[in-house]
Amino acid sequence: VGGWAGLNQTQIRAIMAFSSIAHTGWLITALALSPSLTTLTMMMYLITTIATFKPLSTAKALLNVGISWSLSPTTLTMTMMTLMSLGGLPPLTGFMPKWLILKELTSVGLTTIATLLLMASLPSLFFYVRLAYLTTLTTPPSTTNTAHKWRFKSNHQPYMAQTIIMATLMLPLTTTMYATT
Repeated sequence: VGGWAGLNQTQIRAIMAFSSIAHTGWLITALALSPSLTTLTMMMYLITTIATFKPLSTAKALLNVGISWSLSPTTLTMTMMTLMSLGGLPPLTGFMPKWLILKELTSVGLTTIATLLLMASLPSLFFYVRLAYLTTLTTPPSTTNTAHKWRFKSNHQPYMAQTIIMATLMLPLTTTMYATT
């Protein structure tokens, strides 16, 4: 439900809310299968969500997201990677919990539910890709050549780089974390 409702949202806060609703479906499914899988999914979701939406918190609407690019290109590039991870694209961290949930569902013979859950997550992937596109690949029109950004304050957050790197590079650690939880 969260993926479908988030499709025509333009406010970052509403997109965050519907993203959480969509991930709650994955968490409830994981809870029915395995508590350790639920713990792993929740940990990865929290780390990735914090790393994704903290840099975007200065923008209120999707139209303002592209302006943030000039303030910190490195942070916004890593934000694009974590957005793709939240969408569950295969080489990134967010793919592994979804893959483990789908694997558990198919191993107990619930292939139909696995397929429905996978299809229901496609709209969420679409708005993550749209947000990543607006974040990094579009630039707002510029009427001045000055390097000073007078409209937006630079919101330097000291631990944001570490959180983004951890959210992006947790994929190799997933099997270890799943085995110990």
